[in-house]
Amino acid sequence: MRILVLYCHPNPESYVGALHRAVVETLTAAGHEVDDCDLYAEGFDPVLSRSERAGYHDLAGNTRPVAAHVARLRAAEALVLVFPVWNFGLPAMLKGYFDRVFLPGVSFGLVDGKARGMLTNIRKVAVVTSYGATRLKAFLLGNPPRKFCTRSLRGITRSRGAVRYLAHYDMNRSTPESRAAFLARVRGAMTSL
Repeated sequence: MRILVLYCHPNPESYVGALHRAVVETLTAAGHEVDDCDLYAEGFDPVLSRSERAGYHDLAGNTRPVAAHVARLRAAEALVLVFPVWNFGLPAMLKGYFDRVFLPGVSFGLVDGKARGMLTNIRKVAVVTSYGATRLKAFLLGNPPRKFCTRSLRGITRSRGAVRYLAHYDMNRSTPESRAAFLARVRGAMTSL
């Protein structure tokens, strides 16, 4: 299967960097074709410009500024996101990726004024993330990243099953044992993706 891995963290030596390496290594070892998109290493510009916003609904040209990323997304059969949750949200660069690449005609189309998912090439979605907060605190605050990933992404793809959402909560009090256990869980999930 062709899998697009979207990784977003400025420090490859971080724990999320280790999770990213585990995801790519495990998927590759399982025989998948992995397109490893490291947004920071590739210098992705997350800023939606005024001209891009003005041409947002122009299906003939809205993808030009991000054509290479759109092509990679359209070529994928599965999508795996690897990122930290910061301030109960996606990192700005990853949010900018969604703003600039998930365009009308790419991730959704308007039918009678209602959005319809168009990423029918993507059959599976998985998320690997970490939170500084506890699971309870994330729940009490509505857990926006989880909702976006498990609801919005599922709604615009052909994913029939639930989005696999793997989160290491309470990183502020994590231990080498809890991090190692989560890393093993991630490897197991990627083996069976």
